[in-house]
Amino acid sequence: MQWVRSATVGFWAFALCLGAATGVLAAQPTRTAAEAEPIFSDTLVRGGFVLVEAGKAPTIVVDPADAAVVRHAADDLADDIKTVTGQAVVVGAAPAGKTAILVGALGHSKLIDQLVAARKVDVSRLSGAWESFVIASVDRPLPGVDKALVVIGSDRRGAAFGIYEVAQAMGVSPWAWWADVTPRHRDKLIVRAGVRRFGPPSVRYRGVFVNDEDWGLYPWAAKTFDPERGDIGPKTYRRIFTLLLRLKANTLWPAMHHTTAPFNSDPANAKLAEEYGIVMGSSHAEAMLRNNVGEWKDAPDKFNYATNPDGVKAYWEERAKTNGAYESLWTVGMRGIHDSGMVGPKTLQEKVDLLDKIIADQRAILAKDVSADVTKVPQIFVPYKEVLEIYRAGVKVPDDVTIVWPDDNFGYIRQFASAEEANRKGGAGVYYHLSYLGYPLSYLWLGTTPPALVQEEMIHAWDKGARNVWVANVGDIKPAEIGASHFLEMAWDIDRWRGKSQRQFLEDWSRRAFGPTLAGKTAELMDSYYRLNFERRPEHMEWQPKAESRHLSSYTPDEVNDRLRAFRKLVDATKAASAQVPPDLADAWFELVEFPIRVSAAANVRFFAAERYNELIDDDQVMARSAGAAAVDAQTEITTLTDRFNTKIAGGKWRWLMPEEPADSQWRIYRARPVPLPGGGLISDPGKFLAVVDGNAPANSPVIEAEAFAANTGWRLVEGVGRGRGVMIADAPGATLTLNLEVASAGRSIQVGVLPIFPDGQGQEIALDVSVDGAAPQRVSWPRNVGSPAWAQGVLDNLLKATTGPVLSPGRHTVTIVARAGRVGLDQLRLVTPEVIPTHENH
Repeated sequence: MQWVRSATVGFWAFALCLGAATGVLAAQPTRTAAEAEPIFSDTLVRGGFVLVEAGKAPTIVVDPADAAVVRHAADDLADDIKTVTGQAVVVGAAPAGKTAILVGALGHSKLIDQLVAARKVDVSRLSGAWESFVIASVDRPLPGVDKALVVIGSDRRGAAFGIYEVAQAMGVSPWAWWADVTPRHRDKLIVRAGVRRFGPPSVRYRGVFVNDEDWGLYPWAAKTFDPERGDIGPKTYRRIFTLLLRLKANTLWPAMHHTTAPFNSDPANAKLAEEYGIVMGSSHAEAMLRNNVGEWKDAPDKFNYATNPDGVKAYWEERAKTNGAYESLWTVGMRGIHDSGMVGPKTLQEKVDLLDKIIADQRAILAKDVSADVTKVPQIFVPYKEVLEIYRAGVKVPDDVTIVWPDDNFGYIRQFASAEEANRKGGAGVYYHLSYLGYPLSYLWLGTTPPALVQEEMIHAWDKGARNVWVANVGDIKPAEIGASHFLEMAWDIDRWRGKSQRQFLEDWSRRAFGPTLAGKTAELMDSYYRLNFERRPEHMEWQPKAESRHLSSYTPDEVNDRLRAFRKLVDATKAASAQVPPDLADAWFELVEFPIRVSAAANVRFFAAERYNELIDDDQVMARSAGAAAVDAQTEITTLTDRFNTKIAGGKWRWLMPEEPADSQWRIYRARPVPLPGGGLISDPGKFLAVVDGNAPANSPVIEAEAFAANTGWRLVEGVGRGRGVMIADAPGATLTLNLEVASAGRSIQVGVLPIFPDGQGQEIALDVSVDGAAPQRVSWPRNVGSPAWAQGVLDNLLKATTGPVLSPGRHTVTIVARAGRVGLDQLRLVTPEVIPTHENH
């Protein structure tokens, strides 16, 4: 399949060329050892040259006729060189010295085309490729120029990505502005000899969804960054576009809540996106690039294609006319005005029939206003929430439209492409959440989705054919920096982290952000942070009450102590590491490491100490009042850290961006209730409570981690997900795992805990056979019904539980577990006794 844009709607052209008809990109070709070497060296090596030093700086040469994004990237590179070396660099149309940086897109820069014609750089693998680039050192590229660093892109974004790759190579983080990551000073920039080739990317359209911006990005933009506008507008979007390019991303779904003016309400936004080469799309609820929340001006009940097709069609056609000349990713289909179901049809078949008609009519609009050959207009269909059921009932998605599979909003992808779906011309994609507002509870405050889970899900999705579109919901961007980096790095090169652990990714990311001295310790701290918060996110400190029990959580008192002890040790280690951070990286360290660790720890102390107060106030007032003081101190810690983030860090640059969660009373049903705290006259010294927390862990744990197996056939360990070291995953039915356990007292049964991932195959349930001591196996299964109470409990716990087998006698027992579905994740076994829920009926 080929998608080609004519000159009237943009200069870019590309071909989808993997296999006979897949319409998707392959993984990046393996780079040679020479190509993998760093671009810059600390010392002069054979064939290399000094690009920048005191009193010497090259011209960055850009053809004025090249794409605007190339010039923007070149200007940024000049600023980056000044930041790193202190030397001012000029961007111009011709070199002005013996060294130069020559940049441009193949076929759009006369200078670059002259170098190619003179065979100065081999571009045989570059011509016609998608978003690829070459970085090469070239001798005598032009008369009067002895040495040059040359960046050649296969297209406009390829050239921009290459320029930003040079910036990263000299130590400039993509998060230099967004997270205040100050690059290390270098007196010189010394270029190594050689040619380095990059691309094509593993995923064609790679980007983020800026969402739920009411409490962070919007007030920050309106009050701090762009108060003249008082909204998220071109000034803010320019920063977002630059960040995307530095991360080698190309797609954005813009902010769309009621607080923010719709992206296309100001034509300058779309014009700027085109200038930066950013492909604008819209979310699952915003068909045809329309922001229904802000742009649908008719009565809400008129947003009904069954009864008002002409009105809705005219609404869509208006956007196709205004944005048809821009590079866009058009969402087809229909939902309600704001993340709700399509109104009108009643039965499932009526919904299928209407959705088929809607898509046909939308494509007719695109054929009229964008391209006569609608198959050359990039389009996506997102079967999100209720739309997945309608799709499964028989919606006929046109072959050239990409089906973008969603997760369940909590990081578990609901369905993977079948072989037939993956081989469609439009291919497949994924819409994934690193931030979420909705049922059963939101997570908007901190970035706690472990990279290990994202990697497991996204690599599996790519292997199943999701290679055309990847979009991650990143909320306010901050504090999703690490998660966004990881997601987009995989989208660029799917094999970069394949087979690597979460700890390995974090160490590499930390080295790039903070340097080698801090990398190992930072990775250790963040690895612990993700593991602890995977068990329960700080936004999910809420449980359904059990009768009249004052113990609200699902943790036993010993488990609460263990959890708080782990958090307190993590905070102590973080504070110790903070003392070693250089002053110029202190702001970045606080934003990216210290703040999320300390605030998540304080949120746990606040909840569990308040729970202990509530439990003990009648029977042990001394301990209760000590626990109450710990809860109050934890709240003070959260307030103090939040104020520091907003008013002290980077001189107040991020004021209004970081709220305490819940930030207000909006969407209350989807946010944990504020923790009631005892008043000042009801608390005492927290030391007594904290001494119990910091005491020794119980000697006999009732938990057997799945990775502590005695025998294993067909299961693999994924570290960083689940409890313990990780989770054991069976990729195919029949995989067998054997565990030995010691039972200390009578009356115990086995509770099986599994990760709430979705097995391969539409509608499959998680299923295991469990056999104890060679007895006949018992089937344990969990239906995967998104929206059900069992699903809700599973995503809040990141664990599905079921008790099976006989009541065990004291002594040693052998448990054999066989997967009966493909892709099942076993986390742990637990010895449990029948739960007795206390009541206060006689009080």
